[in-house]
Amino acid sequence: MKKLFAMLIVAALMLSGIAALAEKGTLTMCTNVAFPPYEFYDENGQPTGIDVQIAKAICAKLGYELEIVDIEFAQCIPGVQSGKYDFSAAGMTVTEERKQMVQFTDTYATGIQSIIAPEAATFESIDDIVEANGTVKIGVQMATTGDLYSTWDYEDEGKGTVDRYANGAAAVQALLAGKVDCVVIDNEPAKNFIAQNEGLKILDTAYAVEDYAMAFGKDSAIYADFNAALAELIADGTVQGIIDEFIPAE
Repeated sequence: MKKLFAMLIVAALMLSGIAALAEKGTLTMCTNVAFPPYEFYDENGQPTGIDVQIAKAICAKLGYELEIVDIEFAQCIPGVQSGKYDFSAAGMTVTEERKQMVQFTDTYATGIQSIIAPEAATFESIDDIVEANGTVKIGVQMATTGDLYSTWDYEDEGKGTVDRYANGAAAVQALLAGKVDCVVIDNEPAKNFIAQNEGLKILDTAYAVEDYAMAFGKDSAIYADFNAALAELIADGTVQGIIDEFIPAE
């Protein structure tokens, strides 16, 4: 009888644990699903990509469901700050300015800001354009680090203007239409864009190198557990496996 009673207690505890996981509910992740390979829609119209799959793996580990909300990138940090969304994973670079507004998880990927230019272009850097023309017009995705760096380096210095678009695809279309001289964007999306659009190339010289992390509100109650789970998935190779799936070794 005692053995049966003990087994019933264990079973009850297990069921209680399962119920506790179920009661955790859903976490909302805001992102801009137009930044392949970090986030994009698959052939079935479902969000996927590096950020999406890492977030799913973390939520599964912690017992949460994941809801993905597709918004403009510029609204991601305000949305997290206000508590409208639980966190943001959007190929987001860690910067000192952003650290004042949100708290970041551990870095899980390294990004390179690259320059997309017309295939026939002879310049090797943005400075070459300024030197040749006296000014430059740069296309960027609004509120990204490409936007920030270009603004600081060229617009604020009076060397040119920055045209801001809702997503990278719109910036690339502006380049194809001759509305801008070049586009500054993360290297992996840049590869996708030139593969999909003839007449473009990526300049050999990287514009900037940066670290990616996920953003949470300063008072987030789930931040510590979420970041700990991310650290475990980095340590056991899960995160690298996801990255390798979307960015195969060349």
